[in-house]
Amino acid sequence: MMKFSKLFYIIFVFIFSLSQVQAAIMQGGVSENDFAKYNKVIDRNTKTPVTGAKIRIPQSGYTTYTDNSGKFAMPTYVPSNTILSVEKENYKPFSITITDKNNGKPLNLSIEKSDKFDIVIDTQIYHIGDNNYSMASANATQFRSKAVGPVYRKNFYMPATSKNRQNYLVIGSIIGIDTALARGMGQNSITTSFATPPSIFFNGQKIAEIQINGDNQKIKIPSYLIKTNQKNEVKIMAGINLQQTAYVDFDDIEFMNLNIE
Repeated sequence: MMKFSKLFYIIFVFIFSLSQVQAAIMQGGVSENDFAKYNKVIDRNTKTPVTGAKIRIPQSGYTTYTDNSGKFAMPTYVPSNTILSVEKENYKPFSITITDKNNGKPLNLSIEKSDKFDIVIDTQIYHIGDNNYSMASANATQFRSKAVGPVYRKNFYMPATSKNRQNYLVIGSIIGIDTALARGMGQNSITTSFATPPSIFFNGQKIAEIQINGDNQKIKIPSYLIKTNQKNEVKIMAGINLQQTAYVDFDDIEFMNLNIE
């Protein structure tokens, strides 16, 4: 009995140590955490735990909060290519797409404090398109809500000081894009026809196209387009399926967390 207990202890220590060795910091402040399947939110600069941060997985309706040591629990099963978000007062909105690479592994999420120039536009998840997509479409199995239509619009104010700096529109996470480039990166299984990329407009002028799915995509906002101390508008338009049909077939996508840095 003593020998069996000692062997079990050695195996447990080895597995625990291996989990710690495999931890690696990733783009956007994500790393693997402790072996106990608890996840943690820390301040990017101070490396201290962030308590009371709101954790959401919108596609599954899951919500929880970090405890006094910054830890939070995850559901037992999370489908790959699902968006997870972190919200905390005085911090920039943060989201990450759970992929095959980090799925099932404890996460150490590093979030950054906001400054006086940051503008939070929206922290909700949105599905745009026409609800007409195949299972070969990128992330099709993760869509949980009906599309609000092929276009998303949001108005917000920008102060006069906005013109004194370079501003970037940041899309926290975006999934579902069926462009040829996304297919080349293995993000969808489309074989017959691809879609044009979603288009980003600022105050009526197109400023970018989003070619691939991913997190923390930054788009430069031309200063001359900014309207200070009055309403500005961000518009996101879904791409269009290039296969010839009797109707316009919009590419269905989902995105979350829009802000200006």
